[in-house]
Amino acid sequence: MEMRAAYADCMAKLMEADRHVLVLDADLSNSTATRKLYPRFPKQMFECGIAEQSMCSIAAGLASYGFKPYIETFAPFASRRICDQIAISVCYAGLNVKIVGTDGGIGAELNGGTHMSVEDIGVLRSIPNLVIFEPADEVQLRAAMPVLNAYDGAAYVRLFRKELPKVFGEGYSFDLFKADLLKEGRDLSIFVSGLPTADTLAAAEELEAEGILCEVINVHTIKPIDRETVLRSARKTGRVLTVENHNVIGGLHSAILETLAAERIPCYAVGIMDRFGEVGRLPYLKEALGLTKDHIVKAAKNALAQQ
Repeated sequence: MEMRAAYADCMAKLMEADRHVLVLDADLSNSTATRKLYPRFPKQMFECGIAEQSMCSIAAGLASYGFKPYIETFAPFASRRICDQIAISVCYAGLNVKIVGTDGGIGAELNGGTHMSVEDIGVLRSIPNLVIFEPADEVQLRAAMPVLNAYDGAAYVRLFRKELPKVFGEGYSFDLFKADLLKEGRDLSIFVSGLPTADTLAAAEELEAEGILCEVINVHTIKPIDRETVLRSARKTGRVLTVENHNVIGGLHSAILETLAAERIPCYAVGIMDRFGEVGRLPYLKEALGLTKDHIVKAAKNALAQQ
């Protein structure tokens, strides 16, 4: 199932269970797969039009009256365009608003560089009182949404819209503030979020066949980062690689570097190397921006080759 369809299913369950859960859309309900929910929840769905700043302010007002609003739009509009409203109307006021930004990084595909938000996590991570979450697959998303809904505070959900390879099995237990150990290792710690998670696991399997044992950890919540898990793994292996569908400045790589600042543990990166995106299908963009399994394998070997 596409991630957006799983997200729409989750929202239907949340709205059915609690009339205070609301969805505010900015003329993108087809893209987020929530348009089908309008007939079922006519008093809980709101079309705000192409007016994202107003949508965020409306959500803040609703939250101040005890509602649980979710605002949804493309990631650049959920971060760059409404940064001030998120900072002041939502986070400064300490309100319970969930911001859902779809197609971060290369997920924008044919919408191209203008819609390819390689910096959305970096833009929002510096704002106090904001949790930042990015699911790696449908299983994790479905497990996370009730937990996020129960969290009384602002959160940014960075959602890939289309299908993602399954990473987690049935019975997966989600903890919003604990990273998930996917594979144990001794030679290199690889921290990954979102889209590249399946490729990172595949890279680790390829490296294991060559005698290199990588520890793979999915960091689904980038803020606040799970310092305990990061430090435990990094101290064990002594080498770190981050993998993310985001600029290497401001996102997961920066968060890991900040965590390791006093440790003197080398940290290397696979990610978007401080450049804008471009138009293309996902396989082309992964190759062009350095996010394939082969790029991860090469980066891991380079990290281990450094003295």
